[in-house]
Amino acid sequence: MECQREENLAVCNCTYEPCDKKGSCCRCIAYHKRLGELPACLFPDDVEKTYDRSIERFCSLHNK
Repeated sequence: MECQREENLAVCNCTYEPCDKKGSCCRCIAYHKRLGELPACLFPDDVEKTYDRSIERFCSLHNK
């Protein structure tokens, strides 16, 4: 399957500007998985801006 990078960029909410993985979801997911994190797209914009991409933070948003 060919990467749809331009379409992905249109919906990517990542605010980390020097990121070279924006729009390349498979690379982004693999990168964050190695760090024990989740990608920005799984967080609301206000939480994404904190750069806390931890699984714990994600769970805290959904265990209310």
